[in-house]
Amino acid sequence: MTAKRARPSVLIIGSEAQPFAKTGGLADVLGALPPALARFGWAATVVLPRYRGVTAGAPVETFPVTVGGFTRDAAFFEAPLADGARAILVDCPDLYDRESLYGVGNVDYADNALRFAFLTRAALEFAGRRSAPPLVVHAHDWQAGLAPVYLSTLYASHPVLAGTPSVFTIHNLAYQGIFDASLLPSLDLGWDQLTVGRLEYWGRISFLKGGINGSRFVTTVSRRYAEEIQTPEFGFGFDGILRARGADLVGILNGIDTREWDPADDRFLPARFDADHLEPKATVKLAVLRRYGLPVDEGAQQRPLVGIVSRMVDQKGFDLIAALADDLPRLDASFVVLGTGDPAYQDMWRVLAARHPDRIGAQIGFDEALAHLIEGGADMFLMPSRFEPCGLNQMYSMRYGTVPVVHAVGGLADTVEDDQPRRRKATGFVFREYTPAALLDALTRAVTRFADRTRWRALQVAGMQRDFSWDRSAQEYVKIYERAFGARPRGTRA
Repeated sequence: MTAKRARPSVLIIGSEAQPFAKTGGLADVLGALPPALARFGWAATVVLPRYRGVTAGAPVETFPVTVGGFTRDAAFFEAPLADGARAILVDCPDLYDRESLYGVGNVDYADNALRFAFLTRAALEFAGRRSAPPLVVHAHDWQAGLAPVYLSTLYASHPVLAGTPSVFTIHNLAYQGIFDASLLPSLDLGWDQLTVGRLEYWGRISFLKGGINGSRFVTTVSRRYAEEIQTPEFGFGFDGILRARGADLVGILNGIDTREWDPADDRFLPARFDADHLEPKATVKLAVLRRYGLPVDEGAQQRPLVGIVSRMVDQKGFDLIAALADDLPRLDASFVVLGTGDPAYQDMWRVLAARHPDRIGAQIGFDEALAHLIEGGADMFLMPSRFEPCGLNQMYSMRYGTVPVVHAVGGLADTVEDDQPRRRKATGFVFREYTPAALLDALTRAVTRFADRTRWRALQVAGMQRDFSWDRSAQEYVKIYERAFGARPRGTRA
């Protein structure tokens, strides 16, 4: 009898993942990527902290983990994910039983370097105790940036992990994990790491830089963003570092959870629809108007409804929106907004809603059910981001027949095709200059086009037919994993 061939395996390390902990898009990726990889035949394990309030998982092992002079018994809990993937949650109350994931307010925890070095060591130690090593280690963002560094130093001669290649993914280059260089010994790293080609960054150390320089391949979350971060405008001081790795830098567009975000089977919608049956979308629009206390007369239902679900910060283009505060109410459209962020922008939307209660509704906060309702009921979705590594809401929007209006950056440029004459597969409205005038022009074009119901229906259907599933994205990651393993140095394990 032929022995059953073991599945190729990947160890994924990150600081958050759905459904256990989330502050942003990283959690969506690390919750969806492992099951997608499993559907391609990979044994996928994602390792993250077991933060306060997380009760999922069954205990599988406890052993001491050491970083520098810090040693604690770490308990490892296993939780199943879809399609045979799994999560391993590292329980260390001294480090992870905190009020929030990274800090309180805008102040990071002072021991974040230790907290995430410990996570990385725990993940590698756990993998090193298995009978079969991972084919590749996939580290995400600065919190896991020491994984490639440790593999080439502490684990270079490890009986199981020696020679294991790593892939490092940048989700947002603005967060770089920069700490005082004096921490190197307490991270079990030698002073040889304090060089330009390794972790040193302006006299300090950067976990992000360690991940970039130490991995076989560097990926980021869209093709356009991979190009942008190699320029001074979007590189946040890392453009030269990334240009040096340009031959090994790949943009792979994030996917979306097409089961969670499906207008034909969305538990949060009062009516379901698809590309062949769009009429029930009008019922959802009516529910959005009512939820925000906006008029529901025939005129209101015939006007385009513009939705915004976003953090209210400059990065998301709210400075442009603020510059148009007097112009938006003059458009023949209604607006509904959901989000939190800069108090000035929160107040701006409250004031606009109070001044124009027949056209503008605002809710400060976040509500998952309402986010789905807006995606389902709005006619347009506004995302004027200054920069956007990937973006998910524009993909949700297209899947729901909600036409996006976006700035041509990062993943927004890669996913939305501008409505132009004779462009049959257009899916939205794109502006290229980051100015209030350019944004207003794009919104005006969209509102004008809305009156042409035949053309508008074509925009909706074209967007709904796009494939933004994680299977497409996971297939690209598999190619990178295979290249990373194929490029391993001679003499390492076969």
